[in-house]
Amino acid sequence: MAPIPFRSFLVPGQLVSHPDHPEWGEGQVQSAIGKRVTVMFPHAGKVAVDATVVQLNVLS
Repeated sequence: MAPIPFRSFLVPGQLVSHPDHPEWGEGQVQSAIGKRVTVMFPHAGKVAVDATVVQLNVLS
């Protein structure tokens, strides 16, 4: 039986912060496909995050 692939619970539009980079500010999720989450941060720009490695903090 094949393992169930990881799927992020985040959805576009949610506000998040990066636990290791609070200076990036509140980011908005642009897309969440599988384990790859793309977030637009005001002080870092567009960042692709591996959700199996980094647990983003949900703000809204």
